Amino acid sequence: MTPFHIVALVSALLVLSLICHYLDAKYRWQLSAWFSGESVNPFKHQSAAPEKTKSDAKDAEIAALKERIAVLEAIVTEPAYDLNEELKKLSRQ
Repeated sequence: MTPFHIVALVSALLVLSLICHYLDAKYRWQLSAWFSGESVNPFKHQSAAPEKTKSDAKDAEIAALKERIAVLEAIVTEPAYDLNEELKKLSRQ
């Protein structure tokens, strides 16, 4: 093998590796894992399930925060709260 053939082979492998990593990043094909011998389907998106659980957790947190805001609004709009705040203002003076 001549030095030219060695350089061409290394360059071709480098280019193929870069293309593989680009497709992994852009389309989530998992080609690097597939070429490494892991038994995954490179064209099946496996990241959909964790995103679903993240979305469910965020929805639950948003619902809890909305409930807390509703309770705080009920407390602040209560007439006794307004009276108590007026009394506090008067006592400070």
